[in-house]
Amino acid sequence: MRGLNPRWEYGFPARTESELAWVQHALARLRDGGTAVLLMPPAVASRRSGRRIRADLLRRADLLRRGALRAVVALPAGAAPPYSVPLHLWVLRRPDRTHAQPELLLVDAGRFTAEGRRGPDWPGVRETVLDAWGAFDRDGSVGERPGVARSVPVIELLDDDVDLTPARRLPPPADTDGAGRLADVRARLDETLRLTAELAPPPAEPVPSAASGRLPLTTVGELARAGGLVMRTGGHGGRARVPVLTDHDVLIGTAPSGTLPESEEEPVLTEPGDVVLPVLGGGAVARVVDEATAGAVLGRNLVLLCPDPAALDAWFLAGFLRGTANHRQASGYASTATRLDVRRLQLPRLAPDEQRRYGERFRALDAFERALREAGRLGEQLVRGMYDGLTAGTIAPD
Repeated sequence: MRGLNPRWEYGFPARTESELAWVQHALARLRDGGTAVLLMPPAVASRRSGRRIRADLLRRADLLRRGALRAVVALPAGAAPPYSVPLHLWVLRRPDRTHAQPELLLVDAGRFTAEGRRGPDWPGVRETVLDAWGAFDRDGSVGERPGVARSVPVIELLDDDVDLTPARRLPPPADTDGAGRLADVRARLDETLRLTAELAPPPAEPVPSAASGRLPLTTVGELARAGGLVMRTGGHGGRARVPVLTDHDVLIGTAPSGTLPESEEEPVLTEPGDVVLPVLGGGAVARVVDEATAGAVLGRNLVLLCPDPAALDAWFLAGFLRGTANHRQASGYASTATRLDVRRLQLPRLAPDEQRRYGERFRALDAFERALREAGRLGEQLVRGMYDGLTAGTIAPD
């Protein structure tokens, strides 16, 4: 088969190595000296079933043609779907007699991962990768840049594993100010914990039983029919090239982080005071859109409620829609997931002044929740940094 099909010049790929088949297909379409860049899952750089083809991509048995793989670049998590996986770029060049390649460029841009789901630091990624590639493409080698880049002699890579994962071949970064950074994280954590204590709600006072009668209720569906609010659902595409608010962003309280494919579908844009709810997953969550989030496109599996300010306070609406019992009675099952029927969610009929009283308390609870989330993030960062510093020898145990 290898002799009959010119695409398998570097070996017939195993059934589990479809990506290496795609690599060879791309190479077969290039003229001599032509270049291709492929986005690859990181496992392709190390799976044992593909080590023979990886070895052949680095060097050829005949000396007239040299290896086709020029560089492997590890991107930060969040660069492209799936966002939780730090994907790789493979730079390929169709070998010719003039391109001898004794070294392979390895670059690790993982340190440019942003906190939460805000997306990578793209200017940092671009500068680091292009700087290393420009020097390598010009000179054929690059000096060691600890934790970032290195050109590795091909002979060093041709071991039993032929593992091309950049992080495993680069010297660790020199951490000369680890203790200083951790001191800064600790100071921010102290300040956040003080803020959290200030925002903590006062002890709850029970409502006297004589005054705890059931309030008259209405539903989101009834309010929509009466014009008290407008209800819209997130789409699957759009022409607006702006950040997309995803259901994950709403659940964990982060900035818009998603993307949608371009289409003729008209996107739904968020505005300050809108209330956004995820409809899958069963979590009792509702988010009021603020100035920082406004203008983002509404993503899939989200419902947007735009209340009439003269009839509904946004924080009053969002707070009552977060009730656990409210979600339970309005939820059903779609296949194996819980799906929320937003129209069935209930809230009490209250005068505007009473709505604002509830809304202020719900707004204060939201601020407390965000402070708790920030304290947890800083605490995790401090713990991780302490473990790394102690194990790397940059921080003394005392």
